[in-house]
Amino acid sequence: MHVFIWVLGLSHTCREGRTSHISHLNMDISVVVPLFNEAESLPELTSWISRVMNGNGFSYEIILVDDGSNDGSWEVIEKLKGQYPEIVGIKFRRNYGKSAALNVGFEACQGNVVITMDADLQDSPDEIPELYRKVTEEKFDLVSGWKQKRHDPLSKTIPTKLFNRVTRRMSGIHNLHDFNCGLKAYRKEVVKSIEVYGEMHRYIPVIAKWAGFSRIGEQVVEHRARKYGTTKFGFSRFINGFLDLLSIFFVGKFAKRPMHFFGTLGALSFLTGTIMALWIIGVKLYHITMHIRYTREVVEQPLFYIALVAIIVGFQLFLTGFIAELVSRNSPERNTYQIEKTV
Repeated sequence: MHVFIWVLGLSHTCREGRTSHISHLNMDISVVVPLFNEAESLPELTSWISRVMNGNGFSYEIILVDDGSNDGSWEVIEKLKGQYPEIVGIKFRRNYGKSAALNVGFEACQGNVVITMDADLQDSPDEIPELYRKVTEEKFDLVSGWKQKRHDPLSKTIPTKLFNRVTRRMSGIHNLHDFNCGLKAYRKEVVKSIEVYGEMHRYIPVIAKWAGFSRIGEQVVEHRARKYGTTKFGFSRFINGFLDLLSIFFVGKFAKRPMHFFGTLGALSFLTGTIMALWIIGVKLYHITMHIRYTREVVEQPLFYIALVAIIVGFQLFLTGFIAELVSRNSPERNTYQIEKTV
């Protein structure tokens, strides 16, 4: 009798382990939430996400990446872990930025569809089922939220509109109105194929497109007023975002062939300088041949120094392209962060 009970228990344990393994391999959704000093909103956010997931019968995980918070956010995550076993907590030793938190979350996620959202409750988890449907049924690689009606101050909305307009023109993704919306859905293959760093989380659709994922869609989503804390948006992000946009544009086109960019500029500059120098020398020789008095020496002409600078700059640009070509073949790991704790 005892043996029979033990065998039943072992069988049940094996089935549980097998089911857990299958569930892990076929998890529906990973929700990746980067956060910095959002201790007040975390209990309500995780409860809301869990309610939506369970209500729709999704298998899921919630990955909370604490980007060096100093308000007790990590302690809240540890407590929530006991209440919600689906939570995966990752804590950085210091603040690295939203892009770093997303990148680490992307590395850790297991779901077939990955949802990203902010922790400040301005993104509604009620949007998740429709985002999931667009990826799984309509076969989008990426679906970006569009906050048609925003509850942000003008200091944030005006730069956002400017960036969206410039990004649409530079990237060729004309069907997106809000590149920077934190609420997005991805096929798992997308987040496992891209790298996010700096302030480039703003331009993930562009990065995904350069990586070959061209089925990019949009969904109008609710934008809620901030309930707790204050915005982390500052003027420095305006500058950094613009520089990162230029960086993405350059890397997307020339990361694998920097010589095409620098070499072309260098060749044009070198050729222009050489033509100007030959012109000056030709005019000098013509005057000598025709016995015409030449009023100024070659080195006294401003055009001579312009030609000289153009030749030198062209040579330097060519060398820059050559060195960049060598560096691109041996680039080190970009995303390495100090992780203090995990739960």
